Amino acid sequence: MSFFNCFISEQLELKQETEDTFLLTPSHKENDHIEPEPMRGQIISEDFNETENQDQEGNHQKDSGSKQDKKRFPCATCGKSYINKGHLTVHMRIHTGERPFKCLSCEKTFTTKPFLEAHVRVHTGEKPFSCTICGKSFTQKGNLTTHMRLHTDERPFSCDTCEKTFKRKDSLNEHMRVHTGKKPFVCKTCGKHFNRQYLLMVHTRIHTGDKPFKCLSCGKRFTTKPVLDAHGRIHTGEKPFSCMICDKNFTDKGHLTNHIKCHTDERPFPCNTCLKTFRSKHSLKEHVRIHTGEKPFLCVTCGKRFNQKNQLKVHIRSHTGEKPFLCVTCGKGFNQKHQLVVHTRSHTGEKPFLCVICGNAFSDGSSLKHVRIHTGEKPFTCMICGKGFTQKGNLTSHMAHHTDERPFSCNSCEKTFKRKDSLNKHMRVHTDEKPQECT
Repeated sequence: MSFFNCFISEQLELKQETEDTFLLTPSHKENDHIEPEPMRGQIISEDFNETENQDQEGNHQKDSGSKQDKKRFPCATCGKSYINKGHLTVHMRIHTGERPFKCLSCEKTFTTKPFLEAHVRVHTGEKPFSCTICGKSFTQKGNLTTHMRLHTDERPFSCDTCEKTFKRKDSLNEHMRVHTGKKPFVCKTCGKHFNRQYLLMVHTRIHTGDKPFKCLSCGKRFTTKPVLDAHGRIHTGEKPFSCMICDKNFTDKGHLTNHIKCHTDERPFPCNTCLKTFRSKHSLKEHVRIHTGEKPFLCVTCGKRFNQKNQLKVHIRSHTGEKPFLCVTCGKGFNQKHQLVVHTRSHTGEKPFLCVICGNAFSDGSSLKHVRIHTGEKPFTCMICGKGFTQKGNLTSHMAHHTDERPFSCNSCEKTFKRKDSLNKHMRVHTDEKPQECT
């Protein structure tokens, strides 16, 4: 169970305990209290969940009215009714903002004494409620009740729409938003809506830059603990999530979930524009930017923008010169892992990509592009002159003829070129590989 779910569970169960316990109104002395006066002709029973009528002879008779009839203390602000005056008194603090119970250790304030008492255990470390099966202890009885369902697998909360069951009521409430589409939690900075408060809290850290979870091994910081936990496995080498089909192991459960779709070819996320389908929501989100033209990732060095975060990460290495992927055979470095994988095949001679038409083998996925030589397909078309190309890179180079863009510059003489191969040829002038003058 995540920290957030435990926290929410504590709050909800504490709220339930509050409703099942008569609440005392504090006076100037912490241990003194004033009990609400019972209604004339009635006394409130000891557990305060049942009201008894008192006749003229003093005999007690249970109220035979309905549960709704018993709720005779309405809130003048919102109209909600309560079974006794004590519950109404506590409820009114929601509207007034009154928090009369103060922690002497940290000065935090609370609306009810049970809330305060549960909070104090944070300071004392007291955990009086223990599981009789596994011995785990809890600060609140409600948390123990929820925990016990892990052993019994009891799921008392069911969805009326899809009949899915849950162990906690707050989990059911969150699930119901899947059917209603309700997203009640709004980011005050950008206006984005969320269906869970936890998601809003994590999202807010994007704006604040807050990364409260630190890796003790490398010092890297993260916005959530699950991400930190997954990162920690990079250092330990632990891969606890295994594919039952091919036995491949993963450090993160989400990576395993996406991997399994490779076996099932499940693509549950369709693009509404071109109907192309994707295995993950993240892949769909990146794809949609092709249609919208959105490029939210900016290089602060040269101002170039990208539609994928990983593209920016790779691009930054062109400025820093970083090549983190090294060949163990020849020591050559690469700025992308894919480049290293393809390069390694030059040592092994492996050519796993085969053209089904002519039988030619290739060391990388270029075989897919090679097939277009046979089919004559040219899916990349210039929007200015209509010329078609078999590869996207060829179209990009062609566009430079229309725009006269020269993105490749020589670091020695600052001459610019439209294509990278032209720059590479030019560089031989400076290295004396070809004895000719630089013009």
